[in-house]
Amino acid sequence: MQWHHILAFAAAVTPLTLIPGTSFTLVTQQVIEGSRADGVRAAFGSACGLLVHAAFAAIGLSALVMSSAQALTVVKLLGGLYLIWLGITTWRSTRRGVKPAVRKRWRLPWTQLGGFGQGLWSNILNPKAASVYLSLVPQFLTSHRSVAPQIATLAVAHVAVVLMWLLFWTSVVAAARTATDTPRFRRGMSRLAGAVLVGLGIRTATAN
Repeated sequence: MQWHHILAFAAAVTPLTLIPGTSFTLVTQQVIEGSRADGVRAAFGSACGLLVHAAFAAIGLSALVMSSAQALTVVKLLGGLYLIWLGITTWRSTRRGVKPAVRKRWRLPWTQLGGFGQGLWSNILNPKAASVYLSLVPQFLTSHRSVAPQIATLAVAHVAVVLMWLLFWTSVVAAARTATDTPRFRRGMSRLAGAVLVGLGIRTATAN
């Protein structure tokens, strides 16, 4: 694959990456409720979620999901319900002063992984992330070369763009948190993050 194809793909996904979404909100939440390291783990989890979609696209599973109305509906509902759950537990934690993962009553199998697990599963269950590898990636593939290595190369470029943005945002939020580290500020931002997550979950579950 030519370098100009890779750079063109990176330029194409950059605007999509900069739009605030699930990963952006999760990183913000993790830094405010925990630390900069938690935000970094959430960023890497989100990046690994993209690699999962790239792997699915390489073996054709992602195409199967996106071409089946029923399968796509299941993915949307699972992703939307997960985001709604995450938003509600984030909001509840502001009233009880506890992180959602601490409450066994609300635990999901991957919550023990903390920020990394939340970032990973949020992107795995996000049909928007899958659609990138079905609508955008094919435009940069060449027919005379093996598809899987090309998708892997583009996935690495995608991950690099996402990580640069999320790690930069992690530093910004961490610096702001140091300057305004008060219980009132953290409660307000956590509630805002929870509300955004619920909104994203509803949008994901009901999107056409």
